[in-house]
Amino acid sequence: MTLFISKAYAAADSVTPSIPSDSALADVPQQGGLMGMNLMMVAVLILLFYVLLIMPQQKRYKKHKEMVDTLKKGDKVLTAGGFIATVEKMDGDKGEVVLDLGGGTKVTALRSSIQNKMSEAA
Repeated sequence: MTLFISKAYAAADSVTPSIPSDSALADVPQQGGLMGMNLMMVAVLILLFYVLLIMPQQKRYKKHKEMVDTLKKGDKVLTAGGFIATVEKMDGDKGEVVLDLGGGTKVTALRSSIQNKMSEAA
């Protein structure tokens, strides 16, 4: 249990100061050991931050980019605005896509605003 709590040594009530013995000094943590332990804790926190937050976000980004790159004319998609539309035309240079919302309504949207590709069964 002495991992985070260091021992404190107080002066005795006697008038003459006593020099601590070697066995008492052996329990006193060294400054380098505490600093190393603190750096190790920071490294563990950074590792946890990376594993729990950054890696899943990168995987999600790669999966979304792959889905957007494989879109073709006639695919049914769900946009960020909640519209279900059919891809009418792709413009790779500008990163835009023309979507047919039905009833003759066509809109131009950014490719990145497409959230999901709808399956054929839906």
